[in-house]
Amino acid sequence: MRSYLSVSDLARTSLPSYRGKRLALLDLTRNPATMTTKTFASLVIVARAVRHIQDTDERVTIVTPSSANKAVAMRDAVLRAVDCGLVTADQLNVVVLVPEGALGKLRRSELFTDPYLRTRNPVGVLRGERPGAVKDIARGFVDTHGEEVAKDGKTRLWYTLQLENYLAADVVRALAEAEFFPADRDEPRLHVHAVSSAYGLLGHAYGRTLLPSGTREPAPHYFLVQHLGAPDMVLSLYHDGSTDPRHAPAYSYDPGSGLYTQDADPHFPAVTFDPAEELDPTFYTRNPPTSARMNELIRRDGGGGIVVSLAECLQRYAQVRALLAEAGARLPANPMALREWSLVMAVVGVLNGIDRKLVPENDILVHVSGNYAVGDFDALTAQDVHYVQDVAALRDLTLTACP
Repeated sequence: MRSYLSVSDLARTSLPSYRGKRLALLDLTRNPATMTTKTFASLVIVARAVRHIQDTDERVTIVTPSSANKAVAMRDAVLRAVDCGLVTADQLNVVVLVPEGALGKLRRSELFTDPYLRTRNPVGVLRGERPGAVKDIARGFVDTHGEEVAKDGKTRLWYTLQLENYLAADVVRALAEAEFFPADRDEPRLHVHAVSSAYGLLGHAYGRTLLPSGTREPAPHYFLVQHLGAPDMVLSLYHDGSTDPRHAPAYSYDPGSGLYTQDADPHFPAVTFDPAEELDPTFYTRNPPTSARMNELIRRDGGGGIVVSLAECLQRYAQVRALLAEAGARLPANPMALREWSLVMAVVGVLNGIDRKLVPENDILVHVSGNYAVGDFDALTAQDVHYVQDVAALRDLTLTACP
């Protein structure tokens, strides 16, 4: 079990200050098989499945929709459970479903190179313009065919997209902070995170409720960073819970620069290549149910949010790369080689926020939730996956994986 959990490491590293603000990184990407924070929750989910198998002798098939990173982390956790001898490959498997745009983020591992493990742990890919449909298909499959698969495949389906799965693991952020690098009692700390649903920050907030009462002050401030393709949490924060896209500022094309520009709302990019661009397919959730809770925390205690564009990230890329190098965080020299923009988005977001006077806090901790590039892993290809368009196809794929 210790070996299984050994990749759940984290680290805090100081960065050079910026305009008098103290910056630091909370690195949650230290598992080389995933390079994302999804490792923490995935290890906990799979550990619970292992315990269920050991207690009941039932087989378990984990089903998870994902924009990519969670799928990679769940596959790694299942492989670790098998390699560490906690379960056999016949007792536990995982079926993932990701949008086609995320294909370049998926990694080869023994779950692919071993023929039996490949059959037992298939990767489903959904074509289409609505990436979030992977959630609808996976949820519909589990609800509609759970009993059928239990009978025909002799396995219990576990669906992972529950907030509690992430709260249970992300409390480690608050516990580590309190033990090793607590905030000054006289100065609130701003926690910056590139988010789709902000599960990580909610886990941090929940973790603080588990601390002794005398160690909970000052209350943390949270700063959400999103991109133009899915800015719903920032819209909700500043428009009374509404995510109506009409609240976003209107952009005008500037023939001189070739960019679209706006100066009406400092919480949105000043420039962009395309007002509807998708900077990173990892952040694909629209109208996340977590918005109301984050709005409440930020309004009560402090913080804010900002949306960044690819143009802004490229404008500041060399600056961010040099800043991160001081803390040993590596970015490729060529930004086109980057495959996960979470870290760059978060740092650009807070730098823009400081420049626009949206960040009064002086103690700033950036949560590093993902950072990897070409050369960091061997990617799966279109020939390595199964294309799944509906609930029936996911059912067939799962039954094939459960002989």
